[in-house]
Amino acid sequence: MAAIIDNKPPIWFWIVSGLALLWNGMGVGKFLADVNTSAQDIAKMPQATQDMLASLPPWYMFAFGLAVIAGVLGCLSLLARKKWAAILLGLSLLGVLAQQAVFWIMTDIGKNLKGGELVMPILIPIVAIFLIWFARMSSAKSWLT
Repeated sequence: MAAIIDNKPPIWFWIVSGLALLWNGMGVGKFLADVNTSAQDIAKMPQATQDMLASLPPWYMFAFGLAVIAGVLGCLSLLARKKWAAILLGLSLLGVLAQQAVFWIMTDIGKNLKGGELVMPILIPIVAIFLIWFARMSSAKSWLT
């Protein structure tokens, strides 16, 4: 009986997992907004934004979708206490890294970001890496089955 009690995650596990789900859920919202942006909407944007969007490779949206959808599924897996959460969060990180490659290596997008614009491109991979660590740590503590 003591093993079952020891296997129960602490309250902060649920808080971190829930906040992570909200974080990735916001990413899905942004992804859906971007996917549903019409050509007419893009034409109304400032020229610099139009140029930035035109510079994205065709596979960028796939990477974005992989990052946020796998992230949501990984966080749901954490909340369901499933070990495969780390695999899903690893897939999410692959999508994030592909996005980062576009921003910092393949285009000038990252070079043109200033001040507050840098927060999300820096924070997103940090959170993705943290979530993989969190899932692995949770698994090592037998909180995930």
